[in-house]
Amino acid sequence: MAAAGLDLHLELAGPRVRAALEDALRQAVQTGRLAAGTRLPASRTLATDLGVARNTVADAYGQLVAEGWLTARQGSGTHVADHGPAGGAARIAAAGVAAEQREPRYSLKPGLPDLSEFPRAAWLSAARRAIAAAPSAALGYGDPRGQPELRAALASYLARARGVRATADQIVICSGFTQGLSLLSRVLASSGFAAMAVEAYGHRHHREVIEAHGLPARPVPVDAHGAVIDQVPDRAALLLTPAHQFPLGVALAPERRQQAIQWAAHGGTVVIEDDYDGEFRYDRRAIGAMQALAPEHVIYAGTASKTLSPAVRLAWLVVPHRLLPDVVSAKCLTDRHGSSLDELTLAELISSGGYDRHVRRSRLRYLRRRDRLVGALARALPQPRVTGVAAGLHALLNLPDGMGEAEVVAAAAARGLVLEGMGSYRPAEIDYPPSLVIGYGTPPAHAFTTAVTRLCAVLQAAQRTAAPAER
Repeated sequence: MAAAGLDLHLELAGPRVRAALEDALRQAVQTGRLAAGTRLPASRTLATDLGVARNTVADAYGQLVAEGWLTARQGSGTHVADHGPAGGAARIAAAGVAAEQREPRYSLKPGLPDLSEFPRAAWLSAARRAIAAAPSAALGYGDPRGQPELRAALASYLARARGVRATADQIVICSGFTQGLSLLSRVLASSGFAAMAVEAYGHRHHREVIEAHGLPARPVPVDAHGAVIDQVPDRAALLLTPAHQFPLGVALAPERRQQAIQWAAHGGTVVIEDDYDGEFRYDRRAIGAMQALAPEHVIYAGTASKTLSPAVRLAWLVVPHRLLPDVVSAKCLTDRHGSSLDELTLAELISSGGYDRHVRRSRLRYLRRRDRLVGALARALPQPRVTGVAAGLHALLNLPDGMGEAEVVAAAAARGLVLEGMGSYRPAEIDYPPSLVIGYGTPPAHAFTTAVTRLCAVLQAAQRTAAPAER
């Protein structure tokens, strides 16, 4: 039987075995340890596991069926009843928790691609091919840098698509950018760096990761040309998003790229290039990676979270040779190595061209969404100010005079729409005009139009409220 191998932990107390078994099963159902619909082991299997007679188990099952705790049908086994005495209350309680945790129906929160567009068929096909071709050794403990197949595929892809100069040996696979940043922070702190300079606007979580390893995160001003490099402190590493600054959306100007490279080379320090969405540029060809300008002074970081999904816990670091031993050592102390099966699958997806095809389709889809968003804002507001380059998965909207950022976010939430303002991405001591960071990649296709419509309705209502105050 399908359930013949199920394990079921029961503590039998007292001299009367059948009564003890009934009590143990009844309590497991009452407390929710055995959820409604759970299939119980066959009576023969449970009797063998408990060292009791099969009839004892069969009789206990029969008694609990009669009481309504269990159900039994010929050929389908014995299950925990869906409508047991405690089942309704348990389901109501669970539904209440789910309702409390449920987010509003629509979201324009930045940081996510359209999860409904994950290439499921291509991923499954790549997984089948990769696992079928993988040698048995690939299923054991491997290189802490990651599977050689993925590192080789990434070296080729990054050179072709992003202009990165690297060999497969320099690539370290991580379970997401956060782990990569954590590894680098640990290595840099132990190497004598005094701080990590970060763009003044960005993910608060990144600053927290850096500081958790003993490196102060020093904010660097950002203007229309990107990070102001001449304000980076001495003896600091520098974390940048040069292709598309998050969340302001500007690209680091060419002269500042050169300035950052010269600063790193002359000071013997390092730049971490977070290329989180570099493949998505819409008004021109994507800007190549900074790393190509100085491979021994720039650590390149990429991720599958924006191109595929955050559920694919894969990111990569291209590490200068002088730092590679320390980064690999830190990786060994963190998790030894990641999921070989996922790494082999991504390697196959890249090598087969499936990854490129998905990125190209995504680029076209997000371009159309950005155009629709900008057009809708132009109709909703007299002079919408959408700043930054046409790239990535988010846009920055500077709110008109008289509109409060927190008020607009709250009004959107009342309409079932999640929005985030610049307040979520700047330190408290740094001011920025009221703005919304709009993630147009987040909604699934069927919800995008409604999400944008609700956004425009919120903005128009806020505009009407703000107009009398202006007069």
